[in-house]
Amino acid sequence: MERTKVAKPLEGLSKCPTGVRGLDEITFGGLPAARPTLVCGAAGCGKTVLATEFLVRGAVQYGEPGVFMAFEETAEELARNAASLGFDFRGLEARKKLLIEHVRVERNEIEETGEYNLEGLFIRLGHAIDSIGAKRVVLDTVEALFSGLANHAVVRSELRRLFGWLKEKGVTAIITAEKGDGTLTRHGLEEYVADCVMVLDHRVNGQIATRRLRIVKYRGSLHGTNEFPFLINNEGFSVLPITSIGLDYQVPSARLSSGVPKLDAMLGGRGYFRASHILVSGSAGTGKTSLAGAFTLAACARGERCLYFAFEESPSQIMRNLRSIGIDVEGWVKKGLLRFCASRPTGQSLESHLVEIYHHIDAFRPRVIVMDPITNFTVIGNPDEIKSMMSRLLDHVKSRQITVLCTSLTSAGEHEQESEVGISSLVDTWILLRNLEAGGERNRGLYILKSRGMAHSNQIREFVLSNKGIELVEPYIGLGTVLTGSARVAQEARERAERLSGKQEADHERAVAEARVAALRAELMGCEENLNRLNGDSALRIKTQTKTRAEMTRLRDDGAIGA
Repeated sequence: MERTKVAKPLEGLSKCPTGVRGLDEITFGGLPAARPTLVCGAAGCGKTVLATEFLVRGAVQYGEPGVFMAFEETAEELARNAASLGFDFRGLEARKKLLIEHVRVERNEIEETGEYNLEGLFIRLGHAIDSIGAKRVVLDTVEALFSGLANHAVVRSELRRLFGWLKEKGVTAIITAEKGDGTLTRHGLEEYVADCVMVLDHRVNGQIATRRLRIVKYRGSLHGTNEFPFLINNEGFSVLPITSIGLDYQVPSARLSSGVPKLDAMLGGRGYFRASHILVSGSAGTGKTSLAGAFTLAACARGERCLYFAFEESPSQIMRNLRSIGIDVEGWVKKGLLRFCASRPTGQSLESHLVEIYHHIDAFRPRVIVMDPITNFTVIGNPDEIKSMMSRLLDHVKSRQITVLCTSLTSAGEHEQESEVGISSLVDTWILLRNLEAGGERNRGLYILKSRGMAHSNQIREFVLSNKGIELVEPYIGLGTVLTGSARVAQEARERAERLSGKQEADHERAVAEARVAALRAELMGCEENLNRLNGDSALRIKTQTKTRAEMTRLRDDGAIGA
């Protein structure tokens, strides 16, 4: 009997890690290995930068040599451009890790030939690949190969041949292409023959430039389908997914002080959870920065590094203002435990701010971070974009066990309990500071809207700032409402006066009663004296009578009485 052959299970798609920060995460491992990937977009969107970093990371991090074939820029121009990103093209070329080929394509040469194919390109590229044993290839840009060619049938045919030839060579390739009119590329064919297609976009909204990346297709693999922000800076290309970690990070149970003892008492007696997210919101002038300053001082006093991001005031202004309420942090700056990073949000995009914050965290390695205030980001992004940015940041720092306190400006009125940037659902502890107006004066109030994982006070406390620091006054309730400021002082004075008046009246009544008691005691003593005197007289009479009877008995016995 013939045995049935069991088919071998098919292996999954092999992937080539790019080494580009964030890109391997949204592609679940990298680009398709030994297959071509198309990177398209308008001029200036970052196609060449991405392709350059793909080759450099491959050579440096993964030991995979690469060939860069350019049709528009010379090798010298590419080397200078790469140097601005910190990439040493010349050093890699000297070690046979990189080979740059500049192919000059002129329109008049194509017209003179009369028949156009890519055989010459295949020969030249094949030689370059074999000479260094290349595993990665970049072609930048594909339009230059067919510039001025009117025969679209030839273009389609040669494009298919190019992509097929790259697969046969077994190299992982990135081919860049310019955006077309209503199509991803000018020819509208490359996206169909490529195994992976990425679109880069550089847009300007409200005078703020942002960059986005989207994976249009990825044959044989799952991938992120959303638009992902990315950034190009002096460290290269960085993709910023919504979050780079799952929701499986560990959270400690340790607690740390807020810097205000009575606020710690309101938070279950021990302060915030370590590695938690704290939001301090309130309208202007309620003391948000003061509370952040107390938290900063407490962290430095524990010997912990604190990173303070200021988006509204300069470091010297913040330190001067904090000194006026008895919080002096300047010494900790000199000791290296506190670092200020001050910048205007309008200076760069949200993505640039996020990457810069990452950079400062990596360089300083803080245990505590303060961001004051995050609502200033509203000038460069809408609430959804800011929430997306903060979500990525908070997940990043929570995975590193860093405690973050953010201040947020809210508008006074009925919407005071709403966070301007919509991150209230992301934070663990939310403290609201309010202006309490009554009796012709304004005072500050503090209460805890939420604090996950701990029992916390539901009382409104008066929040007092003075040259002695921050003081939370014990809740004082009079006439069914919370009294603050002079109203509280006046009510306390009235009650003290009432208590004093009651005491005086009681003292008077006591004195009267004591006088009455004294009179009764004197009367009692007089009665006792009379009684004693009467008792004495009675005893004397009895004694006299007894003596008389005895004498009479004696005389009778003697017969004196009878005579």
